[in-house]
Amino acid sequence: MAKREPEPGLQDAETVGLAALAFLAEDAPRLGRFLALTGIGPDQLRSAADAPETLLAVLDHLLGDESLLLVFASTRGIRPETLVPAREALARTLGSETVHE
Repeated sequence: MAKREPEPGLQDAETVGLAALAFLAEDAPRLGRFLALTGIGPDQLRSAADAPETLLAVLDHLLGDESLLLVFASTRGIRPETLVPAREALARTLGSETVHE
C-alpha cells in the first residue's frame, strides 16, 4: 500500500503556484499562450499575480499540458504529482473543489 503524503497547506499551494507563474513568465511564448487561453491581460496578471484565482488558473494551465507540466517540474525540482493537491488546496480557498482530471 502506497504511503499517502499530507495535503499541502495554503501557503505551500501558493508557493507552488507562484513558482509555476514564474516558470511561465520566464518564456514569452509560454506566458503569451497562458494569457491567450485564460483571457487574463498582462496588467491584470501583474495586479493579481498572487491571488488564489490566478494561481489556480496557472496550475490548471500546467495540468492541462503534460509536457509543459513535466518541464516545469523538472526545472523546479518539484514532483509533478504535487500539483493536483496544491490546486485542490487553492480551490478550497475559493469554495470550488472541482478536481482537475
